[in-house]
Amino acid sequence: MSEPASTDDVIMIDDGPTVWHFDRSFLASNWSCRFGDGCKGILEHDATDLAQGCCSLGAHFGDGPDGEAEAMNIAALAELIPADRFQFHDAAMSGGVFGDAERSHTRVVDGACIFLNRPGFAGGIGCALHLAALDADERPIDWKPSVCWQLPLYVDYRPLDDDREVAIVRRWGREQWGRHGDTMAWCCTERSDGGEAYVGDEPVIDSLRDELEEIAGTEVFVELRHQLRSR
Repeated sequence: MSEPASTDDVIMIDDGPTVWHFDRSFLASNWSCRFGDGCKGILEHDATDLAQGCCSLGAHFGDGPDGEAEAMNIAALAELIPADRFQFHDAAMSGGVFGDAERSHTRVVDGACIFLNRPGFAGGIGCALHLAALDADERPIDWKPSVCWQLPLYVDYRPLDDDREVAIVRRWGREQWGRHGDTMAWCCTERSDGGEAYVGDEPVIDSLRDELEEIAGTEVFVELRHQLRSR
């Protein structure tokens, strides 16, 4: 791995096939997920009381073979979640977990993803896949759709002229939600909303270690952490 070059806002690491660009300021920030603790959600109004977080929409899988494989993996994992941990277990077993015939996204049931356990459910609030992973003493990122566990990180891959690619890793903003982002009541990664999610006890480089290492690989992550902490 070649030595990375850095600017005030970007840490660049060239690991051969991929040139990584990391948002220094976000990784150094104390952003923390507010799910179940004041998150206003992604609807057009403040939906704190619904405790849906960013699960109001079904989780979308990637295109091509990778997306198909991920969808099949999620369907298989759904079979492993006991009913007492999965509020919509019966709906999943009778009608499946997908929202379309192409299996491009999870079903929306009662206004949110089929895997989202609602407030008051005895088996626990939040993603049933996430809870089941913890019960199995496994990482939630190995059970959940990639679009779910990667939030609030967004990776933008762009081709280079020499058959390599650049991967830009930054916070997920309104623009990444498409047109839906224009009308949502809140985007937790923005500072302009009052920065209500920037209240964590540790920097993102530590709190999202598993996610960053899964995205970029162990070697790149170690170098990234070194460069970030050397400032």
